[in-house]
Amino acid sequence: MISVIDYDAGNLRSVEKALCYLGADARITRDRDAILSSNRVVLPGVGSFGDAMEKLRQYGLVNTIYDIVDRRIPLLGICLGLQLLYETSEESPGVGGLGILRGDIVKIPPADGRKIPHMGWNSLRIRQGAKLFRDMPAEPYVYFVHSYYLRAKDQEEVAATAEYGVTIHASVERGRIWACQFHPEKSGAVGLRILENFIND
Repeated sequence: MISVIDYDAGNLRSVEKALCYLGADARITRDRDAILSSNRVVLPGVGSFGDAMEKLRQYGLVNTIYDIVDRRIPLLGICLGLQLLYETSEESPGVGGLGILRGDIVKIPPADGRKIPHMGWNSLRIRQGAKLFRDMPAEPYVYFVHSYYLRAKDQEEVAATAEYGVTIHASVERGRIWACQFHPEKSGAVGLRILENFIND
């Protein structure tokens, strides 16, 4: 079973639907026992960093997520779910993230007529050997919706980047943790392949 962590964030249903389309037994839940007995876990999300951390604490999910990592249950963060894995975000000064990975979430700088939020399709530059992107085209297009982006401290964890006036660390992987700033569940056949790689790793 794949648990999709429920903390009242947006986009949970579309992630669940995409996983089920691929044949996975995916369920939205905040039940600790169900999550920790899963084969895989997804932390999706659309919304505010500070509000999301407050909800994770309110539902007792922070320690559950730390236990997922400690038990090496494969974990995939999507969009806000990626950002929450890190230490801080300019969106919510003074609010600490989960701090599982090292880096900061910063605002995309407005310049050259770029629209913020960054919303739409962008190509990725994939690091050779990145597991989430097995059997992918060289520069696949994926769908983004975000105003803040990751600056990872550990460059070797960056699996893919995108350019939008700045270099966005668009996907990371470390051990049994993967995360994407973009939305694989909204990225057509490419996104489904990424989710399939996560399911089958």
